[in-house]
Amino acid sequence: MDIGFEGKSVLVTGAVRGIGRGIAHGFVARGAQVYALDILADGLEETVSTAEPGRGGAIRPMVVDVTDFDAVKAAVDTIEARSTSGAVDVVVHSAGGVRGQSKQPIEDVTPEQWRAIQAVNVDGAFHVAKAVAPGMKRAKYGRIVVISSRAGLAVSLTGIHSYGTAKSAQIGLVRQLSAELGPFGITINSVAPGFMPTSPDYVRQWESYGPDGQQALINRVAMGRLGQPADIAHAVMFFASDYADWITGQTLCVTGSP
Repeated sequence: MDIGFEGKSVLVTGAVRGIGRGIAHGFVARGAQVYALDILADGLEETVSTAEPGRGGAIRPMVVDVTDFDAVKAAVDTIEARSTSGAVDVVVHSAGGVRGQSKQPIEDVTPEQWRAIQAVNVDGAFHVAKAVAPGMKRAKYGRIVVISSRAGLAVSLTGIHSYGTAKSAQIGLVRQLSAELGPFGITINSVAPGFMPTSPDYVRQWESYGPDGQQALINRVAMGRLGQPADIAHAVMFFASDYADWITGQTLCVTGSP
């Protein structure tokens, strides 16, 4: 199976770290015109410099805060003006995470802490979908992929209430939008990764387990290893490809286990 994205305009949020960077690199290696969005300007430079474009692909950084709809819309307008289809062909919302937070009792969680996680994970997904939908409807084609989490389907290993709730909400949004956007030739799906220490927050969580806890976690994975960003990127690119043309509203767990 050869999956290519030559001539496609692909927007990836959260493109600085781990999974988001792996997704951006996967698309550009397969010919896409990738727009790498993140709020961290310095990290975007590294995302671009470490990419290995192939098949005529290119990667362009854009500093955007996904919690700001106007900023997202402005980025989408720029991409649409450059796109051969006049639309963003593929969008992947990977921005999210726990925003530097740690587990604590619910009575100690402030409203600001709760909203910070909801804003980037759920509001960000909403903003991106809202911004790209009109262009995709005009083109009668589009692929939207949201990076949710196993935490959206079970109890989160982070123990952070807002994070597990946000990931569940993302999956609900995917289901709802799949019914609305399907008649326009637009699919929307989510990929739910298992735990992988690919950003500072998750590295800190991983290190807190200690050697015995780390080994115990690995032992619970049927495949006997932690995931890598490429594992998630491959699932995303399948959803974004023509091979997934009749798949929408689904969540694919990529966890190395049943």
